[in-house]
Amino acid sequence: MTGRPEPAVLLPSLRVRLGLMAALAALVVVVLGVLYADAGRPGRVDARIWAAVEGVGPQGRHVALATDFLGEPVGAATLVVAVVAGCLLLRRPRAAVLVVAGVGITVATTRLLKHLVGRTIHGDENLSYPSGHTAFLTALALAVALLAIGRSGLGRAAGTSLVLAVALVAGAAMGWAQVVLGAHYPTDVLGGWCTALAVVPATAWLVDRIADHGRWQRR
Repeated sequence: MTGRPEPAVLLPSLRVRLGLMAALAALVVVVLGVLYADAGRPGRVDARIWAAVEGVGPQGRHVALATDFLGEPVGAATLVVAVVAGCLLLRRPRAAVLVVAGVGITVATTRLLKHLVGRTIHGDENLSYPSGHTAFLTALALAVALLAIGRSGLGRAAGTSLVLAVALVAGAAMGWAQVVLGAHYPTDVLGGWCTALAVVPATAWLVDRIADHGRWQRR
């Protein structure tokens, strides 16, 4: 141990930009939730995107199923444990807390929103908005990106670009799988992606505040 204080998981240089991003993402989640509340069919955008991804073939479906597994309980737990272990090996317990809290709060938020919005797919009992799988993988990717930025010392512009790029790749991969498998409407995927973008930066800020407050009290 070096005795140095652990760096923040949400660097001060990124707080304003990621805070604005989180606010915009939250607005998108609300707007889509209002538009598709109690709906049980795809919208125009959903239908067009569904038509575009039809006929991916057996290999495409295998890839989609493998990606979908990452959001299932066993796959998700394996990913979270692996990332948390990595954070602890790197002596970043604050980042480990962010992984657990950020992912947990994001998934819990999607479940709450599903009941509030009431959008369904393939029957009245299958709540679909927002996509929990997409939200989970995006949230985990965001937590890893924030850890990488903290260790690499990237500046404001590069750090923000990395966060957005990582979130886009993770969200697009899982979102594609959910649409191909018919598990979610494309707008469900967008809602799940934006839920993670809204929750994780806020959670990171909260983790930093609690950790810094505890450190100040121990002085």
